[in-house]
Amino acid sequence: MKSTLQIPENILTRFVESTRETIGENLLGVYLHGSAAMGCFNPKSSDLDLLVGVKETLDDSTKRRFMDRVVALHEEFVRISGSSHAGIEMSVLLQKDCKPFVYPTPFDLHFSAMHLKWYKDNPDDYVQKMKGTDEDLAAHITITRARGRCLFGMPIEDFFGEVPAENYFDSIRADVENAESEITENTNYLVLNMKAENQLSMINQHPLIMPSIC
Repeated sequence: MKSTLQIPENILTRFVESTRETIGENLLGVYLHGSAAMGCFNPKSSDLDLLVGVKETLDDSTKRRFMDRVVALHEEFVRISGSSHAGIEMSVLLQKDCKPFVYPTPFDLHFSAMHLKWYKDNPDDYVQKMKGTDEDLAAHITITRARGRCLFGMPIEDFFGEVPAENYFDSIRADVENAESEITENTNYLVLNMKAENQLSMINQHPLIMPSIC
């Protein structure tokens, strides 16, 4: 049973409102994935994992306005949770890179707690440089397609194309290989990924099965 009562729905609602107000007609969708979508959210340690889908790349001024609001919501969520281990993690993705799926997947903007200081110290530098590709997005999109929640916009299956199994496994293995150095800081995330690799392996052999990853 999903622990939806613990999920800060007010933060999610305001994230969607902020995204719609700053990105406007360029916005195609906002999607929740990770523990909050899969029923194993822990308000003391879990992130709110979000993917933002757009038609075209954002200009720097839009990125700056959007980031100001994301950071404000992130800091409010940290205060509410009472834990520095919680927060917002989000990536902005272009539709053309998601369907058909491109690997490694380009992102137009990204934020997580580890980047907070960089943004606060030099926001202009951040919005100019925080873009590139990320192998992790293969795992995020796979889980979004299987267990995600559309908060606004296009249905998940319309925005995100199927991720080839080899890309998904490559993404997960990269996390598992780094587990020794990261296990104390990202325990929940790494355990979920290792469980997900086992479960997706089973799905690969038995396509009609969609077991619970949490």
